[in-house]
Amino acid sequence: MAISPVDFASLLCSRLCHDLLSPVGALNNGLELLADETDPEMRARCMELLSESARVSANKLKFYRLAFGAAGGFGERVDAREAQGAIQGLLGDNKRLTLDWAMERTELTKSAIKVLLNLSMIAGDALVRGGRLTIGAEDNDGLTEIVLHAEGPRVVLDPELRATLVDGAPEDAITPRAAAAYLIHAIATDAGGSVVVSEGVDGSILFGATLPSSR
Repeated sequence: MAISPVDFASLLCSRLCHDLLSPVGALNNGLELLADETDPEMRARCMELLSESARVSANKLKFYRLAFGAAGGFGERVDAREAQGAIQGLLGDNKRLTLDWAMERTELTKSAIKVLLNLSMIAGDALVRGGRLTIGAEDNDGLTEIVLHAEGPRVVLDPELRATLVDGAPEDAITPRAAAAYLIHAIATDAGGSVVVSEGVDGSILFGATLPSSR
């Protein structure tokens, strides 16, 4: 089932607002504390918190600009290192999460970059107690193959996300939480590609997507 562009834009906006509310709210709280605080040590601590919240907000905006928006320049391909930096900025603060890279391509199509970024966000969220996320992409016979392996002590993928990734929107409306999954499915199927999700015997989850290398 396809959803209207307006409804999908609303879902993405809701997801962005939800994810940015916490760091932006922390900025606001920090400024209020700073205005009333006179102790030098406490003011220094407030400044540290403000700096941290601003950095988190900036990293999320950079990621979403590339994952959801029209970032990446005017060409048809994007430097894969730009995507790697965006993923590192979004997930790198999680000290319980290790990121491994298996990127054989220096450039990917904009469509592949968006799929890679959004799959990384979903896979990172699935590692609820941390673990290891291996991210790879390569070209084979005119196809770009994207593979992410999430392994850890507890790997949980929301059933709605799994269903949306593989089958698209259900008969009832999808939630903002599933907006990224719907975007992945829509990009892959529109390009003539596919998305798969499978579980390993060790409880790990493997995410895969295949798209034409020219789109």
